[in-house]
Amino acid sequence: MFQGFEPAVVDFMWGIRFNNSREWFEPRKAEYKEIFEAPMKELCRDLYTGFTDKHPDLGMVSRVSRIYRDARRLFGWGPYKDHLWLTISQPAERWACQPVFWFELGPEEYSFGLGYWMAQALTMAKVRARMDRDPKVMEKLARAVNKQDTFRLQGETFKRPKEAPSKLLEPWYNLKGGFSLSCERPHDDLLWSPDLPGHILEEWEKLLPLFRYLTTLDGDPDPREN
Repeated sequence: MFQGFEPAVVDFMWGIRFNNSREWFEPRKAEYKEIFEAPMKELCRDLYTGFTDKHPDLGMVSRVSRIYRDARRLFGWGPYKDHLWLTISQPAERWACQPVFWFELGPEEYSFGLGYWMAQALTMAKVRARMDRDPKVMEKLARAVNKQDTFRLQGETFKRPKEAPSKLLEPWYNLKGGFSLSCERPHDDLLWSPDLPGHILEEWEKLLPLFRYLTTLDGDPDPREN
């Protein structure tokens, strides 16, 4: 059961940021497992259990990122990540192209929310086609998002805006690719507390109607073929 992260994890993440090498990391691997990896996995288990107990119909799976960077994508960053994240989503061959609930802890802050790591062009085309066909459904979801003050819509938009069905839908209609509803916070007392999973689950519930909406997009026809 998650008991909270230790404040020492912040110094450890900064240590990776400024000393990203095997020579620095290997002598501290046991520390990494104790103060970073283990509590992240405990948090993931608590979030997964809490979420799936309440919504067993969604058939969710969970994952925790590895500290090791993909050797094919180092790009001069060094072999280790200075942050870890977890996701809870429906199973998919390419999970990054599906909507996921997530939590991430980095040196400067922690964050959580709902979004796509890499929404495909077809996915976004289907989102816009749905808004064109039946804008009222997405308008209801957009109003719910606008009423809450935890999450903020983030994502790249078209440089030349498209004409949305309504003013309310403009921010959503003009999303180009991956997007998220994100809550970003400085390291605070909640991060060190066993109350963190319950708080995240409560906030995720606000986004569940949007998640259900997004998970049905795969069944829509390709609007680009019309």
